[in-house]
Amino acid sequence: MKPTRRGWTGAQARLDAAVRQGAAAALWLSLLLVTYWWVEDGGVRDVAGWASGLTSTGRLTGLVASVLLLAQVLLMARLPVLERAFGQDRLAHVHRLVGFTSFNLTLAHIVLITWGYAAGQVVRTPATLWDLVWHYPGMLLATGGTVALVMVVVTSIKAARRRIRYESWHLLHLYAYLGVGLALPHQLWTGQQFLASPARTAFWWTAWGVSAGAVLGWRLGVPLRLNLRHRLRVTSVVRETGDVASVYVTGRRLDLLGVEAGQFLSWRFLSGPGWTRANPYSLSAAPDGRSLRITVQAVGDGSAAAFGLRPGTRALVEGPFGRLSARARTQPKVALIGAGVGITPLRALAEGLDYRPGDAVLLHRYTADPLFAPELGALAAGKGLRVLHLPGHRRGPGSWLGDGVGRADDLTALRYWVPDIADRDVYVCGPEIWTDLVRATLTAAGLPEDRLHLETFAW
Repeated sequence: MKPTRRGWTGAQARLDAAVRQGAAAALWLSLLLVTYWWVEDGGVRDVAGWASGLTSTGRLTGLVASVLLLAQVLLMARLPVLERAFGQDRLAHVHRLVGFTSFNLTLAHIVLITWGYAAGQVVRTPATLWDLVWHYPGMLLATGGTVALVMVVVTSIKAARRRIRYESWHLLHLYAYLGVGLALPHQLWTGQQFLASPARTAFWWTAWGVSAGAVLGWRLGVPLRLNLRHRLRVTSVVRETGDVASVYVTGRRLDLLGVEAGQFLSWRFLSGPGWTRANPYSLSAAPDGRSLRITVQAVGDGSAAAFGLRPGTRALVEGPFGRLSARARTQPKVALIGAGVGITPLRALAEGLDYRPGDAVLLHRYTADPLFAPELGALAAGKGLRVLHLPGHRRGPGSWLGDGVGRADDLTALRYWVPDIADRDVYVCGPEIWTDLVRATLTAAGLPEDRLHLETFAW
């Protein structure tokens, strides 16, 4: 089979790398620009005094926090150029880093500005804060925005996330848009750095306009157009195991949906209460332009409801998302490593990727019955996919292998099964802790970081 599809040349992978570098450069240049304006306004000079130093440093932290908050909005806006370049796992990591940094700087801005306005006296700070909130333009709105951001950040801490349903967390996370939006009047009405020159005014209005346009366009406009065009409906639900079912969907002109094997979409099924909360599900079969298939494990209210879907139920989607697809590929040989229901996007990739017989190997880790065993057998016979079953309970907290594969350590076993693992593109999908162990083994085996393509269940 000739490499006629995207991926073998690495052209798209190089384009994605250029986008990542460009995005990082744009962010750093924006931070440097607002810092330069702060210096130009005497920010460094004012640091010499105690009270003026507090106020000046508070202004700087506010400027940097504002840039990072807008970067957060763009990261949440589902921009295809960023989704394709970063992939969900890397984008989530950047989103988390930028989010916590911007929040910490926002708190520092509030404390430093208030303390500075209180002439550097701690005892006067509470009264000064009260005065600022109630008498300065836009400050009451900014306070509401800060409360919304606090709620988002607190529920994003891993310990809290583990205690909240995904659907509830997703709804709470949308308050980040409200928090950022409520901060705008305060910045424009009282921020000296925002309106001091036409260049600064143009910069900030452009930044806010692009961010708002991205949200309105890609979170609202594009999904609306997509669903009006495709009109997706459930055709059937097939139970794969006791807690796993496949949902088959059809619609109009699905060849224009633009989804690739390995990617996922955010799904809402109009079947009753809770339809407003989206759930991310990967395709478990390569798209054929006529139908789609997702495979769902019952782990929450939203996923459990998929088992009761009836034929004809309308489905709303956003996407496609994710970089676990052919566009990330740079090598002729690939390895697919999945655990449990994490096999779903890898099964789609095994069907959708181009490869010669023997050039693709799939390592399937499972505890009880394997998913898609007949289908993987058909792919092995028809396309030359090599399938390695890794059954059993995990051998221990430091291993990603099952206890049914022998006693060799993870690295030795992987090199035995796939001696040329370092020369392949490797796609991995599974629970976060498990994928971390797989990543460590692959790194020890010499796999370059840019050939590892991850997707985890963590949210």
